[in-house]
Amino acid sequence: MLTTTEAVTGAHLKRAIETRDGGSLASFYADDAVMRIVDEDNPPSHPREIRGRPAITAFWDDICGRTMTHQVDTLVAEGNRIAFTQACAYPNGSKVLCSGIVNLKDGRIAEQTMVQAWDH
Repeated sequence: MLTTTEAVTGAHLKRAIETRDGGSLASFYADDAVMRIVDEDNPPSHPREIRGRPAITAFWDDICGRTMTHQVDTLVAEGNRIAFTQACAYPNGSKVLCSGIVNLKDGRIAEQTMVQAWDH
């Protein structure tokens, strides 16, 4: 987890994702952060929106509580933005590919958009 004065970095994000550390991930967000998820069930015109740190914490608790692996393959950080790709795999062999863009404000995630594709 970050201290109140530390800013989120790509290295922090990668470590927390790959170790399934939901508590650290939740600590990266501003209190009023918004996460948008685009996937087969949530098209671009109606993305799933998760608003506020408590709801985002519940999201990460669910994701990080699943038996699966997460690997951040590509990560680019510049200024107040972090972009990354993430490959996930469930024990049954199902895979998920996610591309995320994070916008930081005052060192915390203010907005995040994730586009994900799942195996069928």
